[in-house]
Amino acid sequence: MAAEQRVAIITGASQGIGEALVRAYRDRDYRVVANSRSIRPSSDPSILAVAGDIADAKTAERIMSQAIERFGRIDTLINNVGIFIGKPFTEYTVEDYANMLAINLSGFFHITHRAVAEMLKRRAGHIVQITSSLDENANSQAPSALAALTKGGLNAATKSLAVEYASRGIRVNAVAPGAVKTPMHAPETYDFLAKLHPVGRMGEVRDVVDAVMYLEGANFTTGEILHVDGGQSAGL
Repeated sequence: MAAEQRVAIITGASQGIGEALVRAYRDRDYRVVANSRSIRPSSDPSILAVAGDIADAKTAERIMSQAIERFGRIDTLINNVGIFIGKPFTEYTVEDYANMLAINLSGFFHITHRAVAEMLKRRAGHIVQITSSLDENANSQAPSALAALTKGGLNAATKSLAVEYASRGIRVNAVAPGAVKTPMHAPETYDFLAKLHPVGRMGEVRDVVDAVMYLEGANFTTGEILHVDGGQSAGL
């Protein structure tokens, strides 16, 4: 394998958006480090599967060390993994709170902290968070304060990191989807969720993947929160 071949780390890579992103980056001839708790080894020598819970700092360390050992560099990190728990605020449990902070925020911190350190060595890199526009577009029909708290935090961190590292060759962006047809949402909720978008439908996995791949090639774009939400961010 050529040393100059680019390498992407993708979390939450075993299904849904993450699985599709693995295919999209391989189609662009990237080598891929794919992580999820249930990821299985790949027959493709250009895909390194690293199983583990990204909320655990030891998993992030294994991802990074194995990626450098196998491929020698890190060019892109896609913080795709995340959970959504939507319910009235007083119905959230302490366990809900702990799980959402661990996966949505601690997982982001552990792997991004290590990825930035590697990218600084080459003064080049790109980081993308898959977030949400819930922090900007609250809806009484879909209460989700903890999702807004965690995903909104990622949107804020995206801008902060973009400014901090812009002069050192690292771009940081986010894609903020609306409700997307993935295993996160039960099919029986699709009709309700579709009505929450001005365009009258839910998003497809391809909509999010296309946005990420646009940002990958948009070399003059950093600190961008790209809304892929069927018009939710414009208003209902």
